[in-house]
Amino acid sequence: MTKTAAAGRRMFDPPHGLCLLAYDTDIFPVATGGWRTQNENDHGHADGDAELKRMYVIPEDRGLGPAHRILATLEADARAAGRARMVLETGTAQPEAIALCTSSGYEPCTKFGHYRDYPNSRCFAKPLI
Repeated sequence: MTKTAAAGRRMFDPPHGLCLLAYDTDIFPVATGGWRTQNENDHGHADGDAELKRMYVIPEDRGLGPAHRILATLEADARAAGRARMVLETGTAQPEAIALCTSSGYEPCTKFGHYRDYPNSRCFAKPLI
C-alpha cells in the first residue's frame, strides 16, 4: 500500500472520522458510508465540519432503510466527536442522494470541495449541535 493510500484510509479513523459497512445476514455488504473531519480550508469548508463521504447502497436494498440508518449513525458519531455540522457534496445525476439528504434535514449550502465550480454539483449541510 502506498503512503497516499494509507493516509487516505486513515482520514476515517476515529475520532477524526468513521467508515461503516452494513451487511445483510452478516455475509453480503449492502451499504456503506463515512465521515471525515474538515476544518476551514481553501476548498470552502468551515471549522467544525464533518464531511459525509462514500455513501452507497446496492440497488436491491435501496428504499429499505440502510442509508438512513448509516446516516443517523454517522451524524451521531460526528456529533460525539465535537463536529458542528455535517456537509456533503453530490451531483444532479444522483437524485437518490439528494432525496436522502433533504429527507434527513439537510439544506443547500455554499458549495465546497473539489467539484464546487461544476454546475451540476450540489452541496448540503445540517447542523449537528
